[in-house]
Amino acid sequence: MDSLYILIPVAIFVVVLAILLFFWAVKSGQYDDLESQGKRILFDEVKPKTTAASNATVSAKAKADTHVD
Repeated sequence: MDSLYILIPVAIFVVVLAILLFFWAVKSGQYDDLESQGKRILFDEVKPKTTAASNATVSAKAKADTHVD
């Protein structure tokens, strides 16, 4: 019976702490967007399209970097 004098205030403290943490999370925007992060993993990243000029530059750099011993 004596343990209830300790356990009840500790339980009340834990509940109040959980409520405060919940309101802090809502206020800081933790629950703003629950949908997009879960769906983002399902789609591939869109790769930027390269132009012919950039392809020529890349291939010229690749040729310059290769050397024959």
